[in-house]
Amino acid sequence: GLAELLARREELSGRIRAEEAERDRLQSRIAALSRRLFDTSESLVGLRATRAHIDRTIAEMDAASGQILANSQTLLDVLKEEM
Repeated sequence: GLAELLARREELSGRIRAEEAERDRLQSRIAALSRRLFDTSESLVGLRATRAHIDRTIAEMDAASGQILANSQTLLDVLKEEM
């Protein structure tokens, strides 16, 4: 009886050590993934800000191009009338 209990206790101690080691590995992996997630999130903030700036620049250039075309057409119309 006692020998069996001691053997069972040793078996459980081994399983506990293995589970604790697995828990430690998982916690380390979670910490590493959390750092990567934070870094990726920070990178996304910068990339999205840059894209938003480019979007605004494109919209401004498009509006300016439209205005240039309208002004050019007006100038052409005036020149046609004068000829």
